[in-house]
Amino acid sequence: MGVRCLLSSAARSFILQSPSGGPLCSRLLGPRSATRHMSSKSEMDHLERTSSNYRQNALYPAQVCGIMDESETVKRLRIAVHPDFSFKAGQWVDFFIPGVETVGGFSMCSSPDLLQREGVVELAVKYTKHPPAHWIHTMCTVGSRVAMRVGGDFFFNPSPSDPSVDLLLLAGGVGINPLYSILLHTSGLLHLNQASGGRDYKIGSAHLCYSAKNTQELLFKSSIIEACREFPDKLSCDLHVTQQSTDVDSHLQPFINRGRITEEELRAHVDPQRTLCYLCGPRPMIEGLSKTLMDLGLTKDRILFEKWW
Repeated sequence: MGVRCLLSSAARSFILQSPSGGPLCSRLLGPRSATRHMSSKSEMDHLERTSSNYRQNALYPAQVCGIMDESETVKRLRIAVHPDFSFKAGQWVDFFIPGVETVGGFSMCSSPDLLQREGVVELAVKYTKHPPAHWIHTMCTVGSRVAMRVGGDFFFNPSPSDPSVDLLLLAGGVGINPLYSILLHTSGLLHLNQASGGRDYKIGSAHLCYSAKNTQELLFKSSIIEACREFPDKLSCDLHVTQQSTDVDSHLQPFINRGRITEEELRAHVDPQRTLCYLCGPRPMIEGLSKTLMDLGLTKDRILFEKWW
């Protein structure tokens, strides 16, 4: 995005206070939210859906320091976080909003590299009437204070000693968020390897198949294409549109396919011995593509997906 968060001294003071469970978080969230006593079953949807997932113990205060329209229906937030905040590419946050009892659940769309460089994370949130998303689209401003807790078992976090794998990233709609984080992290590791002459990580290839209704709803498309052009021997993408009613811009045309992700396309990027596949999108898409991948010889332990339904 090219916009660096510049925090006021008051904001820095806020960010540096107690990260977990102290008086600050109780004041910020209110007693009912802080203790997770929700008033109805529907308001606990995210917490219930992810109750069996790993999540960190620490609840960190944070502050919104940038807002932009990623598309007509998606807002992208830049959020300055506590220095101890950390996450792995692909993970999500429990998102606590002062005065809003419902806890949001949003995957980070930025990479751990950005957090290390600038002390910020990014979320891209589609408009819905669900209270946390509705608040982000109608009430959130630069300076808004929130709190976040990291969770999730869906991530890519290789160590230098790990063997090389080829990533296949399959995204539908806003399911691109954690996969974009993984793609950016892979690009960051490739930069590290470039600087060290290939001594740091064993990085294979990464291919992204990303489907949305139209090019307007293909989030991060320019950055995705830029990353693929920077490392053409390592990163590649096929962008799909299923309901495109207008002409596709000329600079996008080489990357755009009309219609859904096909078995033939997957076959070209599946090697049962090397491929590790991450999926995030609507339930029918995940179930259909998982079956296709297994038909192509990929074992269940090499097919990882995020359940947001």
